[in-house]
Amino acid sequence: MKPYREMSREELLSLKADLDKQFEDAKGKGLKLDMSRGKPTPAQLDMAMGLMDTLNSDSEMNTENGMDTRNYGLMDGIPEAKRLMADMMGGVPAENVIVYGNASLSIMYDTVSRSVTHGVLGSTPWCKLDQVKFLCPAPGYDRHFAITKLFGIEMITIPMTPEGPDMDLVEKYVFEDPAVKGIWCVPKYSNPQGISYSDETVRRFAALKPAAEDFRIYWDNAYVVHHLYDDKQDEILEILSECEKAGNPDMVYEFASTSKVSFSGAGISAFAASKANVEEAKRFMTIQTIGHDKVNQLRHVRYFRNLDGIKAHMRKHADIIRPKFEAVLAVLDKELGGLGIGEWTRPRGGYFISFDAMEGCAKAIVAKCKEAGVVLTGAGATFPYGIDPKDSNIRIAPTYPTADEMAEASDLFVLCVKLVSVEKLLEA
Repeated sequence: MKPYREMSREELLSLKADLDKQFEDAKGKGLKLDMSRGKPTPAQLDMAMGLMDTLNSDSEMNTENGMDTRNYGLMDGIPEAKRLMADMMGGVPAENVIVYGNASLSIMYDTVSRSVTHGVLGSTPWCKLDQVKFLCPAPGYDRHFAITKLFGIEMITIPMTPEGPDMDLVEKYVFEDPAVKGIWCVPKYSNPQGISYSDETVRRFAALKPAAEDFRIYWDNAYVVHHLYDDKQDEILEILSECEKAGNPDMVYEFASTSKVSFSGAGISAFAASKANVEEAKRFMTIQTIGHDKVNQLRHVRYFRNLDGIKAHMRKHADIIRPKFEAVLAVLDKELGGLGIGEWTRPRGGYFISFDAMEGCAKAIVAKCKEAGVVLTGAGATFPYGIDPKDSNIRIAPTYPTADEMAEASDLFVLCVKLVSVEKLLEA
């Protein structure tokens, strides 16, 4: 079929009549599928059930340094868990790591909240400033944007490129505006595009010379070990060491978790930063908590043992979700290739495929899918304030549905893309 934009009005009307019939048939199937979040499928969670058997009532509960994980102490995490997470995060020093509970999002929230109420390393608390701004590469992670919105921080959209955020624009804002206090980053297999930052991009981040002394890079390394392929894996430079080499050791906060490695509801998470940043976080922790779940930390260490254990486990994850990604991409290629009504990413890892429809069509496509029983992430969610200026980006989350469900959902999705695109062209 030729590109839709090259069709006559009569051809578009005829095509619309056929697509309308297909859509009514699809609605009659009574689908009830949810592709709105990047959740592991139950089969992935089942793979980690051995984690539950690593400890029992007869187990040795002490850490390698003799501390009892059942008791108070080791607020910043047991040594073995700090080392495991440090290795997973790309080889950061274990002494620069704090191990938390199951969600890295909680650490990010606390870090922003602490900056608002008490400042950063002695700087003025953000709540006492007239303006506080954050740079937000977009499409990006909606929960990042929700945190900054909650605290009333002005969000500035930074376009994404195949190399990462538009660094010319990042440098302009960071260099010139002291109200810019941070930037959200998902540097490896970004949410939702699956982009990994190039070496040049990472080095430019590390070499930033901010107008604000309390500017921080929020480096959410959520998909650091989440490859889809053994022979095609993205790797990125380790940001803490790059910042130190550039003379900016305090400029980055790094976050990671095992939420999509072990159990999303019962994993462990970590914060990595310079000695000064870690000491500041620990100073607040002494008031906030007596420590996180050290028994769960011990459980993870005993189960995975080391980074090689994590990598072996993640290959099993890839075997489950890779076919789903490839199935979606195959449908997109077959049904939409050459029609000129959409573009999509082909990630090597992570949890999402990013789809860009014709301008002004994303909300209508998502609504059509919902009408026929498939729930997608809301259009605009991947942009600050939920506003996609082009109304074109849609995040596809292929991981949770079964293979059969994924096939049905993909077929419906491309049908809705075609139908909405035709309607848009007929409006012109």
